[in-house]
Amino acid sequence: MTQHLPPLGQAGIPAHVAVIMDGNGRWAKQRLRPRAFGHQAGVKAARRIVRASHKAGVQVLTLFAFSQENWQRPPTEVSLLIRLFVRTLTHEIASLHKNGVRIRFIGNHDDFPEELRKLMADAEALTGANTSLTLVIAVGYGGQWDIAQAASSLCRDGLPITPEAIESRLVVADLPHPDLLIRTGGEKRLSNFLIWQLAYTELHLVETLWPDFDETAYAEALAWYASRERRFGRVPEAS
Repeated sequence: MTQHLPPLGQAGIPAHVAVIMDGNGRWAKQRLRPRAFGHQAGVKAARRIVRASHKAGVQVLTLFAFSQENWQRPPTEVSLLIRLFVRTLTHEIASLHKNGVRIRFIGNHDDFPEELRKLMADAEALTGANTSLTLVIAVGYGGQWDIAQAASSLCRDGLPITPEAIESRLVVADLPHPDLLIRTGGEKRLSNFLIWQLAYTELHLVETLWPDFDETAYAEALAWYASRERRFGRVPEAS
């Protein structure tokens, strides 16, 4: 039975959804196709979930697109991922802007090609005033790197290192912490993704490979989240 997304503004919708998009390579292997085929299918899945998030009333959607550890993959695959990223950004930016989506890129981009860095900067500038959905793309990102750069920033400014101070220097300090993390592909780990911000996030781990994760699967994740009682370390309230 198809489960429809809750209408815009319905109670129980997470303000911030984060997604670890895992399983592109395995999806392609199951079909006896090259990994590139899986990554291309993964882009289509991301497009579906961006649309579904906008429709459901999610305020922030963060997608883990390329980790710092991904640089250790074979050079041909890394090159493919970079080319696919450039092509996708070039093709999608106008539509995202038209629909009021604000784009942000987080991570260490020093090793990215100049063409890609310019595309990212231009996309952020073009969409910076949009308010319907903030789409955060984590590329060249690692949670440990994020915490380290925050601490380094405080040291440079001669400030004490406290949890509150570190929080203020994280790359998404201005955004709410994720309410819901979805990880596809069956793995049960955070993979160095937003490890500070996920301290009290609800974790929805599914076997579905990312290219097969569709609107129905997303609706099921949102419904699961709505059923959760979030206590943030407190005991349940007496009835």
